[in-house]
Amino acid sequence: MNAESDRRRDAAATGDGTRGGDAGEPALGSRAPHFIKRSRPLHLSWQVGVFVVGLAVVVAGVIMLPLPGPGWLVIFAGMAIWATEFVWAQLVLRWTKRKVTEAAQRALDPRVRRRNIILTVTGLVIAGALVGIYLWKFGMVMPWKAGG
Repeated sequence: MNAESDRRRDAAATGDGTRGGDAGEPALGSRAPHFIKRSRPLHLSWQVGVFVVGLAVVVAGVIMLPLPGPGWLVIFAGMAIWATEFVWAQLVLRWTKRKVTEAAQRALDPRVRRRNIILTVTGLVIAGALVGIYLWKFGMVMPWKAGG
């Protein structure tokens, strides 16, 4: 008795082109060149190298989260590097892509767009009123000391 996840893992290991949930998704498993897959030690070295490079990129992305830089973009790039070799990373990326697509579809809903526009306009009116009150009370004086 072979479970679906076992079949998917076995198919990924043999590279027989088993597809995931959607018909348009590529096969799960290693995308290493054939000559690397033939040799077990070479393939293991390849996997270690892909893991180390992906880990370095993900760590750089995590460091960029509180610092200036595209942290989440770099983290997803590291996941994409891992997904060239590891089934678990491929599944995480598929799940993420599905969730982002669902969120984009929800954001395009006319009611949600109308609500977002109303909230944005309300926020801009409040910010404009606060700037106007500040300028009326203090003029063009900045709240910090600049130059001396």
